[in-house]
Amino acid sequence: MKTIRTGIGFDAHRLKRGRKLVLGGVEIKHELGLEGHSDADVLCHAIMDALLGAVADGDIGMHFPNTDRKWAGASSLGLMKTVLNRLKTKAARVINVDSMLLAEAPKLMPHIPQMRKNIARVLHIPVDCVSIKATTLEKMGAIGRKEGMAAMAVATVEQKGGGRGAKR
Repeated sequence: MKTIRTGIGFDAHRLKRGRKLVLGGVEIKHELGLEGHSDADVLCHAIMDALLGAVADGDIGMHFPNTDRKWAGASSLGLMKTVLNRLKTKAARVINVDSMLLAEAPKLMPHIPQMRKNIARVLHIPVDCVSIKATTLEKMGAIGRKEGMAAMAVATVEQKGGGRGAKR
């Protein structure tokens, strides 16, 4: 028996001078980058949390703690490969990812096609199964003041056997 499961994810990071801005594995030219232990890719982080949530396997802080030097500067696309391998051990495969980037600047629309390709490649799903949208917060709050960026994601997976401990 196969079960369809859904997870949600959210991540936010402060913007900081002297850091690269990486979103969806794409390095975007901007005067500020995201502060974090890894490459601070909020989009990938939200998607990874959604995937882990779909199979009830904790969150990225549990699997990739910022106290572990092993993950310092790590590529979030690389971390996403590790998350995909965790899903495979739970007999789950990714069906779809839908995500939203929240940022005032820079303009993200020109970079979204490459972000979608990167994420689809890592998750072994068609590009048309990866949705990425971007919006501003109309200058409201910390993100609106350009102090940071955030991302939200929903992921759908199919799991054989309905997960461990599932009673049918």
